[in-house]
Formats: sequence, C-alpha cells, structure tokens
Amino acid sequence: MTAVESTSSQAGGLTIVRVDYGHQDAMRLMAQVQEEYVARYGGPDESPIDPLMFVPPVGSFFVGYLGETAVATGAWRESGVAALGTTRTAEIKRMYVVPAAQRQGNARRMLAHLETTAADAGYAALVLETGTRQPEAIALYESAGYLQIPGFGYYQDSPISRCFAKRVD
Repeated sequence: MTAVESTSSQAGGLTIVRVDYGHQDAMRLMAQVQEEYVARYGGPDESPIDPLMFVPPVGSFFVGYLGETAVATGAWRESGVAALGTTRTAEIKRMYVVPAAQRQGNARRMLAHLETTAADAGYAALVLETGTRQPEAIALYESAGYLQIPGFGYYQDSPISRCFAKRVD
C-alpha cells in the first residue's frame, strides 16, 4: 500500500488510505464495480470523471484494506449541488466493497470515513446518486441518515436513478 499522504484511519479491521485516483488498487476495484454496473444495468457508469476532481482540497479518493488486500473504495469530489439548505456540497463517488468483504460493516465504515473527511475539508453536506437496482446501497444510505433529494448530474433524468443527501457539518 502506498498512500499519497498520511491520511488513513482504521476501523473494525478496515484500514482506509487516501490514494491517487490512478493507484493500481483503486483502478482494479473500479474495474470490478464497473463489471457490477454492467451486470445490474446492462452497461458501465458513463458519468464523466476527471481524476483531478479527487485531488485535495476539492476531493479525495480512498481504498480500504483488510490486511494487505484492497477490498473497498470510496471517494468524494466538490459538487456545488444545492441540497439541504447549502451549496457547500461534495458528491460521493465509487463506493464499492468486494463481495468477499460485504456484510461485515465495511461499506458503513467507508461511508463514515467519507463523511468525516469531507466535513474536515469544509463541506456542509454530501450528495450521491445510486440506482434502483442497488437496493442494498439505498438501504445503507437511508440507514445512515441520507434523505432522498431531486435528481442532479449526469443521471438526473433517469427513471432508475435515486439521489440522496446528508448534512455532515
């Protein structure tokens, strides 16, 4: 594991490290999540991504490790989407946990890390988009206090898109 800075946290055995967007573990896990999107939706996530969106202070990309094995990703980037009374928002992107590490609290740990690091960077709320074919993701976000908001971004007019927000300040 090579971190691009010393920001990391350990919770429940999951060590979360900030990495560059192009880090080999991040790229491998993002390829796996794209395979998941193809299986669930018939195609990959095509929302535009610029790796510079995940460079502090306007974003961060994280990989979660169990021991030396990369098992999770999560990121946030500045969004400016108006939600819950603020435009100081960051958008969650690329939340994913490999099947072997699911149902162990790792997604919840990554989500909490994203909330903390975005709040520490000065964001008042987090927003995100997911789809109706990911009921476990919707359940996670709702159980973590996220509220459904109007659609935004690339998939704002998609009938299978669901958007959520949560205050983190």
